[in-house]
Amino acid sequence: MLGGFSLGRIFGINLKIDWSWLLIFLLITWNLSVVFGQVHPDWGLGLSWGTALGASLLFFVSVLAHELAHSLVAQAQGVPVRNITLFLFGGVSNIQRDPPSPRAEFLITIVGPLTSLALGILFLIAGGLMSTGVLAAGFTSPLELAAQFSPLATLLLWLGWINILLAVFNLIPGFPLDGGRVLRSILWAATGSLRRATHWASWVGQVVAWIFITIGIAMIFGVEVPFFGTGLIAGLWLAFIGWFLNTASVQSYQQVVVRDMLEDVPVEALMRTNPPTVPPNVSINELVDNYMMRTDDHAFPVVHEGQLLGMITLDDIRRVPREAWDTTLVREAMTPAEELTLAKVKDDAAQALNQLMQRDVRQVPVLSADHHLAGLLRRRDVIKWLQLRSDAI
Repeated sequence: MLGGFSLGRIFGINLKIDWSWLLIFLLITWNLSVVFGQVHPDWGLGLSWGTALGASLLFFVSVLAHELAHSLVAQAQGVPVRNITLFLFGGVSNIQRDPPSPRAEFLITIVGPLTSLALGILFLIAGGLMSTGVLAAGFTSPLELAAQFSPLATLLLWLGWINILLAVFNLIPGFPLDGGRVLRSILWAATGSLRRATHWASWVGQVVAWIFITIGIAMIFGVEVPFFGTGLIAGLWLAFIGWFLNTASVQSYQQVVVRDMLEDVPVEALMRTNPPTVPPNVSINELVDNYMMRTDDHAFPVVHEGQLLGMITLDDIRRVPREAWDTTLVREAMTPAEELTLAKVKDDAAQALNQLMQRDVRQVPVLSADHHLAGLLRRRDVIKWLQLRSDAI
């Protein structure tokens, strides 16, 4: 995985961690170690850092549970989920297409905040049960009370409140946050149009995003904002969240518009027919000289007697040492057909574009009804088709 590493699979869903997650994990751990050390000056450095590390790990397990709840309900509603990724802003479930109905979207969405809320309540109950003696003693200030909690009780109580805050934050109606998706499901049910509902939910999301950005900038310049506080770091973080939310909101609407435009458009209407192909038994040197250098193509289907054997791309060629180009054949360096993402001429173009984006490839071979190569659907051909109809966006 280029952007991080894999944690394995659960319920058939790949679990991944983006490298950006390490940054926020370290920041949360460091911040908690400072806070725990200030509240519990008798703990010592090791205990403060150990409790902070445990709290951070369990927090991200909670985030994973939040996203897993989304994913399992999505699968139950017939919507495939490719993976769950933990990254800088928490977690995201890679749900591969929009839900089939407003009810399905509502159920898929609401279960996440409900899971965080339930976890928060359970953690608070567990922490409270471990602290009954401290709570009964009575203290003059919350800080004095907190200082008496054990490391485990401190960890559990912090996890309780942070999960409840996570649930509340996600219910803010800023699309594509959970609250924005709940709003979209309601608008979708009311209007009967996913595109119109997404447009309105996206607009609300952008308003919320700019509120975050404005508050963040105010905090940077020393304004004390209730609940958010003040300061450079907190202000920059809130403004950054607002910027991310605004970008995601705009992109989410554009994706729905693109899928709407491509719906019921067959792949054969967009594909490149009769693309240049190469036989399997030519050398890499011949491929470069006679194919790569004579066209602007970076990928060629490898075909023998009409049958697609694989694809040879610029990346495949780069993996072959330069001194081996004369002796290495295309069939030895190509990606075999069984490892490729394939489309058929009558497939929905929206589905094919989704495959292009999900696999992060520039083209997919298109097969005819008799499984012969019929053409090549390239990402740039889809973009050109959309640009020619850009007045519809």
